[in-house]
Amino acid sequence: MEVKEILQEATDSMELAVEYLDDTLSHIRAGKASARLLDGIRVDYYGTQSPISNVANVSVPDARTIAITPWEKSMFKEIEKAIINSELGVMPENNGEVIRICIPPLTEDRRKQLVKQSKGEAENAKVSVRNARRDAIDSLKKEIKNGLSEDAEKDAEGEVQKIHDKYIKKIDDIFAAKEKEILTV
Repeated sequence: MEVKEILQEATDSMELAVEYLDDTLSHIRAGKASARLLDGIRVDYYGTQSPISNVANVSVPDARTIAITPWEKSMFKEIEKAIINSELGVMPENNGEVIRICIPPLTEDRRKQLVKQSKGEAENAKVSVRNARRDAIDSLKKEIKNGLSEDAEKDAEGEVQKIHDKYIKKIDDIFAAKEKEILTV
């Protein structure tokens, strides 16, 4: 493997960790309604587990409400059951045409809990970035045996460290933004 390939592989790994963190944090409720809160919830649709957005129209009419309009009347019960059984922690209201989910304001304890959960997710992403750095450095050390000069290996290690620092900063920024969002009353 060439040095450029090793660096590219490390960058790709680190980018995936940041994207995963961003996606994971988007599912953590911050007191505001968001259609993405329902992304992880699956409903039984003719024997197939499907996301709610595949069987209904999901909209956010205001900051505290999510409205779900199923395309088929038979899906009302399935969607309601899936929401109740999910980790969302809210009770859906059904008027026969639209299922409404009212997002209650978060308590101080719940906010602290969500910040702690977000921090844990950010820490997991940092571990993934560090692992990618370690793997890249290990690959570079193996390349010395295949004829790579030690100077070139040290320069490449420095480059890997710069990439690592950039992605750790991205993770810190994403976490800081999520923490601010959660703590904003």
